[in-house]
Amino acid sequence: MNESMRDLWLLTVAWAAGLIWSGIAPYDRGTWVAEVAPAVIALPILRMTVERFPFSRLAYVLICIHGLILMGGAAYTYARVPLGFWVQDLFELSRNPYDKLGHFAQGFVPAIVAREILVRAFGLKRDWLLVFLVVSICGSISGAYEIIEWSAALVAGEGAVEFLGTQGDPWDTQADILYAFIGAGVALATLSRLHDRSMERVIANRAI
Repeated sequence: MNESMRDLWLLTVAWAAGLIWSGIAPYDRGTWVAEVAPAVIALPILRMTVERFPFSRLAYVLICIHGLILMGGAAYTYARVPLGFWVQDLFELSRNPYDKLGHFAQGFVPAIVAREILVRAFGLKRDWLLVFLVVSICGSISGAYEIIEWSAALVAGEGAVEFLGTQGDPWDTQADILYAFIGAGVALATLSRLHDRSMERVIANRAI
């Protein structure tokens, strides 16, 4: 078993444990289904593409963490995650900030995934254009997710309150997208060099 396949198996085990834990007695079953759906959809895609396009170890680790963040929010609903209440009390915030962690990750993790695809599959140079495209992709993903949330609210009415998790903030949607942009920028600023080395390792392993 090669390194990428091993990384994917570890991700699969971690997500399976997270799904079981979060799905035993979630606060709201419908919200749980909606929140874990991205991970459930992503996993078979990752498994189908691992032979042709294995991601770097850094990408798999970040994808794994992002999935677990989603599962934590799914178990309690984002407005009720205990870790968020702890942070809220620590910094004397007006609301549970766990959903903002999720939206930060929604920019942080896709930034590395998008960067890897653009560099390795499309041969983009690692310059300002790459940065612009990665940040734009992350913003588009975040905006699309907000449209999905809005659509769910229209269909489900009051039943979508837990899924939306606005906690009474009329600017929650704009703030969510902003956090995704910030997450993408932070990922590129802090992890680009590490990501380059991680990608080089994958390329070297495939050449053997």
